[in-house]
Amino acid sequence: MHKKNMKVDVKEATDVAKPAATAAPATEELPVPVTVALTAEQIEELKERAAKADENWDRLLRQAADFENYKKRAARERTDAVTFANEALLQKLIPTLDMLEMAMAAAKPDPASQSLREGVVMVSNQLKSALAQAGLEEIDATDKMFDHSMHEAVSQKETDEVPEGRVVQQIRKGYKFRNRLIRPAGVIV
Repeated sequence: MHKKNMKVDVKEATDVAKPAATAAPATEELPVPVTVALTAEQIEELKERAAKADENWDRLLRQAADFENYKKRAARERTDAVTFANEALLQKLIPTLDMLEMAMAAAKPDPASQSLREGVVMVSNQLKSALAQAGLEEIDATDKMFDHSMHEAVSQKETDEVPEGRVVQQIRKGYKFRNRLIRPAGVIV
């Protein structure tokens, strides 16, 4: 790109910064800038350059906003990754809790299997305690209003004992991890 000799304001050569000792007295008139007329194509080129500068400024503002949004999203994702890092492990351990509960329910209350039943109860309680400390919460749906965000209706049952819209029976426990649903409670409504 070649430079065109475009001078809009031309000041006299004597208007160069002078040391304080040789500066003109305050009463003396300052040189008046000389204005040079621009041609139509020079004005058009200035308009084009101004439009291009505006376009570049808008693009810069959009990219700055995009970058700010990216930083916020990345920070939120890092926080979520730390907060919910154990979620996949907890999802794998929930069936183990179910199996321990089924084992306790299936154990008959005879004296020969009493110590085995007590051992299973202790293991189940210890596992539940460790998972609760990690942030896992049981969803108790028994005798609660049906909430489609926390409960999964597996069946319906007509009964006069429980008002309509309430959970009649909980079939499978539901779980939340730090207020995020891991598994909805399976219920009969």
